[in-house]
Amino acid sequence: MASVKMILDLDTGVDDALALAWAVCDPRTDLIGVIASYGNTLVETAAQNTLDLLHLLGADNVPVFLGESHSSTTQSFDVMPISKAIHGDNGVGNIDITHSPRQVETMSGIDFLIKMAHQYKDELVYVPTGPLTNLSKALTIDPEIAHLIGNTTLMGGALTVPGNVTPFTEANIHQDPEAADHVFREQERLTMVGLDVTLRTLLTKKHTQKWRDLGTKAGIIYADLMDYYIEAYDQLGIDHRGAALHDPLAVAVAIDPSYVLTIPLNMRVTYDQESGDYGRTIGDRERLLEDTTTQVAVGVKTERFVRDFMDFMIAVLND
Repeated sequence: MASVKMILDLDTGVDDALALAWAVCDPRTDLIGVIASYGNTLVETAAQNTLDLLHLLGADNVPVFLGESHSSTTQSFDVMPISKAIHGDNGVGNIDITHSPRQVETMSGIDFLIKMAHQYKDELVYVPTGPLTNLSKALTIDPEIAHLIGNTTLMGGALTVPGNVTPFTEANIHQDPEAADHVFREQERLTMVGLDVTLRTLLTKKHTQKWRDLGTKAGIIYADLMDYYIEAYDQLGIDHRGAALHDPLAVAVAIDPSYVLTIPLNMRVTYDQESGDYGRTIGDRERLLEDTTTQVAVGVKTERFVRDFMDFMIAVLND
């Protein structure tokens, strides 16, 4: 029996595709929907990628909703060249994946999140792996969801290590620092899974060869996806040893927090563009004496996580 109702919020690039696969196959989760976001690609592309990957994984029953198409302070969004280099022009390593027969839902992702928060309350686990624009807007419309959602586990931020966009800023937070600050200040039962831990979870082509050796369509496509990602990490000088499992770790922690060591710390995000630390995730000095609403991951059980990740992936790709 699934122990949690899960909503993913994905800007579906390569590591989002891995996170989606984990959520689909883990028997402890009931994936009740996916909200598309912008970031690694455009929101419409992210939604179609998600539908197509769900179809590939035999999970056409999971609905996909459109979230916001740009940050809370802009009127449009363009994919950064570095995102295209890492994830491909189409977000999924420039691989053609068979289109799903299912369409994006007509209800907005924001309305879906609010409705599910009221319906499931403590049972609901929400996992955003892109910018926090969708959650911020939902909180603006209905502040009560800050107290209703059982747990929000986000992939984003960097507390103890440098950022990957600027010396201070991680990419997801950088897309909409104002929304991220709003979420950190308002959302309760929040866990930040940032670069502090995700950079310690590397996958190599030795791992993806095991998927390829399954001989299944899903195994070959996911191996091609991850190999593209690993090669991008190498060519761009991000890491020559392999590629980080950013988004899958957030899903894993949302299901089983024991994968990481956390510290309780109320957080804020700087968003003064004149400052030298725009988009920095840091402890909120004004709330140091208040009840803590956020846990920040600072350590990870790497071997256990990668082993479990591979076990789940082989199970879902061999199905």
